[in-house]
Amino acid sequence: MIPAAFDYARPETVDDAVRALADAGEEGKVLAGGQSLLLMLRLRLAFPGLLVDIGRIPELRGVREEDGTLVIGAMTTHHDVIADPLVRRHAGLLAQATATVADPAIRHRGTLGGSLAHADPGGDLPAVVLALDGELVAEGPQGRRTIPAQDFFSDYLQTALSPDELLVEVRVPKTDGWGFHYEKLQRVAQAWAIVGVAALVRGDDGRIAEARIGLTNMGATPLRATAAETALAGADGPDAIARATDAAAEGTHPAADLSASPEYREHLARVLTRRAVLAAAGME
Repeated sequence: MIPAAFDYARPETVDDAVRALADAGEEGKVLAGGQSLLLMLRLRLAFPGLLVDIGRIPELRGVREEDGTLVIGAMTTHHDVIADPLVRRHAGLLAQATATVADPAIRHRGTLGGSLAHADPGGDLPAVVLALDGELVAEGPQGRRTIPAQDFFSDYLQTALSPDELLVEVRVPKTDGWGFHYEKLQRVAQAWAIVGVAALVRGDDGRIAEARIGLTNMGATPLRATAAETALAGADGPDAIARATDAAAEGTHPAADLSASPEYREHLARVLTRRAVLAAAGME
């Protein structure tokens, strides 16, 4: 299908991009890697009056360290996130989960910021950044502001970004010393996850001292499995982990679709959380 007509801008600085979005108001839409947006345009599920292509803004790419935090430019591609030595060393969960996104062609074009701003609850990376206690930095006409990941995803395909704001950075605390694992079930290779689980575990003398668990496709937004996180504190073996992860689906609201019923998704959340935590804790 042919997209509806729209105007096109290709700014070369963040300031110019923000100015274009502010001028467009509700009619503006940001084009990053385009792997989700272009499909929506072709299906006429999106009707922007202005498409703001940020692909030529160099300051939006790359990874750096800053006060114990990794700062990742919003336009950094999935491929570059996977390959970056800082990400692999200090945020291994992000690298591992990103390697499961779609296929190599999409990973070379799609971007971390684009995936997060699209905010599809079936996407892999929103739940991962949520589990990592990440922060997202937006820039608008009034300057920059930092949004905690738990406040960024507001509803299905909706975020806390204003129409005149641009996501510029993703900030992820280093998780050196934490075990991690990303587990998901999908119908076929490269398909969206039916359910995904991002697990981080900090051990202490053979016990789990702290766990963080992000859930993919268990509601209108990515979610933290807070009941399971609380129950896992002090767990000292596979049996204790199995009992604790029975709480993984508490507080979730999974949808029914052609892939799964809500009840099946709740079952998957429990099973995949157990697997992910066991792997993160080195107890497989």
